[in-house]
Amino acid sequence: MLLLRLGLAVGSLPRLPIPPLLRAQARLSRRRALLLPLSLSSLRPCSSSISTSAAMVAPPVARKVPRELVEHGDVRVDDYYWLRDDARADPTVLAHLGAENNYTAALMSDAKQLEDEIFAEIRGRIKEDDIDAPLRKGKYYYYERTLTGKEYAQHCRRLVPTDGPVTVHDVMPTGPDAPAEHIILDENVKAEGHDYYSIGAFKVSPSGKLVAYAEDTKGDEIYTVFVIDAESGEYVGQPLKGITSDIEWAGDDNLVYITMDDILRPDKVWLHKLGSDQSDDSCLYHEKDDTFSLGLQASESKQYLFVESGSKNTSFIFYLDIPSQSKELVVLTPRVNGIDTTASHRGNHFYIKRRSDEFYNSELVACPLDNVAETTVLLPHRESVKIQDFQLFENHIAIYERENGLPKATVYRLPATGEVVGQLQGGRAIDFVDPAYAVEPESSQFHSNVVRFYYSSMRTPPSVFDYDMDTGVSVLKKIDTVLGGFDASNYVTERKWAAASDGTQIPMTILYRNDMVKLDGSDPMLLYGYGSYEICIDPSFKGSRFSLVDRGFIYVIAHIRGGGEMGRKWYEDGKLLKKTNTFTDFIACAEHLIENKYCSKEKLCINGRSAGGLLMGAVLNMRPDLFKAAVAGVPFVDVLTTMLDPTIPLTTAEWEEWGDPRKEEFYYYMKSYSPVDNVKAQVYPHILVTAGLNDPRVMYSEPAKFVAKLRELKTDDNLLLFKCELGAGHFSKSGRFEKLREDAFTYVFILKALGMTPAKASGKEVEQRQAQL
Repeated sequence: MLLLRLGLAVGSLPRLPIPPLLRAQARLSRRRALLLPLSLSSLRPCSSSISTSAAMVAPPVARKVPRELVEHGDVRVDDYYWLRDDARADPTVLAHLGAENNYTAALMSDAKQLEDEIFAEIRGRIKEDDIDAPLRKGKYYYYERTLTGKEYAQHCRRLVPTDGPVTVHDVMPTGPDAPAEHIILDENVKAEGHDYYSIGAFKVSPSGKLVAYAEDTKGDEIYTVFVIDAESGEYVGQPLKGITSDIEWAGDDNLVYITMDDILRPDKVWLHKLGSDQSDDSCLYHEKDDTFSLGLQASESKQYLFVESGSKNTSFIFYLDIPSQSKELVVLTPRVNGIDTTASHRGNHFYIKRRSDEFYNSELVACPLDNVAETTVLLPHRESVKIQDFQLFENHIAIYERENGLPKATVYRLPATGEVVGQLQGGRAIDFVDPAYAVEPESSQFHSNVVRFYYSSMRTPPSVFDYDMDTGVSVLKKIDTVLGGFDASNYVTERKWAAASDGTQIPMTILYRNDMVKLDGSDPMLLYGYGSYEICIDPSFKGSRFSLVDRGFIYVIAHIRGGGEMGRKWYEDGKLLKKTNTFTDFIACAEHLIENKYCSKEKLCINGRSAGGLLMGAVLNMRPDLFKAAVAGVPFVDVLTTMLDPTIPLTTAEWEEWGDPRKEEFYYYMKSYSPVDNVKAQVYPHILVTAGLNDPRVMYSEPAKFVAKLRELKTDDNLLLFKCELGAGHFSKSGRFEKLREDAFTYVFILKALGMTPAKASGKEVEQRQAQL
């Protein structure tokens, strides 16, 4: 598990090539809900709502305890350093956070009814009793089921009644004559008694008899792994404690897992034999370089486990031969500065995606198992196409790439095992219909000709397709049901481009309801941005955002530099000593949207989480006049202080992302944009800041200090609210409905900031809405 400061619009997200936790978060986020439409005629301005509420309650004022921070002869005085408590137990700190929460609740109390209505809208679009697309694996179909009113999923399976091959037309039988459904694990039962509950990994053993799952009950992303009998549910052996969510089976009797050091850096990989004590486990590798972290991945063939040690710029790989029952890792790719590799296996070859300074968009190579130094190029590096990921099958390979800011998928037939492997030719591209969309690989079966992928756009609900790599036939296996009369034809998605200050064209994806916008500058807008870690914020479906879109909002994603949407160079031009490009790109997008009548300054609201929260803090300091309201979720805003402290989680591993401020050049560059260090006496827009007390990625004290300094210096009477979840971490609350509350609260804050409040509905309108719900 490689921790990053993530806060994505959909979950999403990265490395090796995507940590299991984030894949799980992404899958869960695809089930996030939608809403019932509400016409603009039911909204009216209420300019007095903010000032009246604010006048009744005084904001918390954090006491000032000056602390001098000296580096390179430069002295900074941090009056709010005392808000950092690594134990999260200081009564004074907790009291201050509680006071902030109470203040936020008080100022938003007049909008509580609207929040409840929006929450009901969002939840009302969800088909609560549902299953995802069953995956055939061995003798069973595996799938997750959700139940009406329940926060969490059930992990289920059914026997496959036939021995026939997997095809795109394969359908899991249901009904009285079908094999019975078996519930392997019910998260609702396991979550009882916990304020937070999250399954970070759920791994079935090769025989299908056992399941290993990783659970987190605090939100700190430190997991306990349990092994259970898949049929009886009885525990097998003792749990493994204090580990990451990276776990893999090495045969039916062994688990491989990763633990972290004191700064939550995944640094050791272990081999555990079932039935033995954790203290007797064998350490396969210890990564001592504190800028590197470990990750774990199984090959699609299930013959090898790959251990990656990686920094932000370099990675190298070991492998473990599972059939040989080896207990030693073997080097597959050496550690070479600036070269980044990921790998998998098929037949008598390893397949390796390799990136370097020369081949910055990556190339795909293969090498024989018995001579890993002898590589053959399968796909060469191309300046305009970035290789993002690949999936191997017995006879095929699926390549996921990016071109012109959009994902693409191509499948190729491979030579028979034992034949010469050469450059890939004659690929079949999979077609997608929306002008902008999201595509991700899903779990597929190695011994089949079927590749499964996830597809959505901002107006197309999450869909799972099975694609026959021999015939090109694509079959929709599941599309999320959107209740409440949702009709995709009512919505428009567009791809537009804004010119950055240096002339670079920045892509944007736009969503609006075609019968509710005027496009004359009077429409309200929410502009989202991220722009870090080479993460691609593709325009996927998120049902809750329609609570704004159906109220006449235009929703825009700015695909700014620092992300990976336009290739590796796009990322490199928004990191280290080019980080401010991320902020000026976002400002350029905002100005373009205003100039082209999509909105006005008085109607423009912005949103970003985590590293996207850094973006919010930076642009608020740079151009507070440009925005009406801003939402900064778990924001990484105390950049300079954090990156100077190697005892804080993520610091050492991220010097290659932000820079090492122990070096003077990076210190002063970082100081020029670090939000906490650049708050000044000026008028700021309405601001909502959120945090999670147990967050291991962005310490809660960063947003707390940012808010305290804003309260001290800002010269306006606009809303400044801070909401800290005291029982959660980076990803807020864990329940699927609990999470929707955060969206509802955020949207109500935005509506309140814009002076929009619901008019009292007539009795008939209330009856109609209740009937819809």
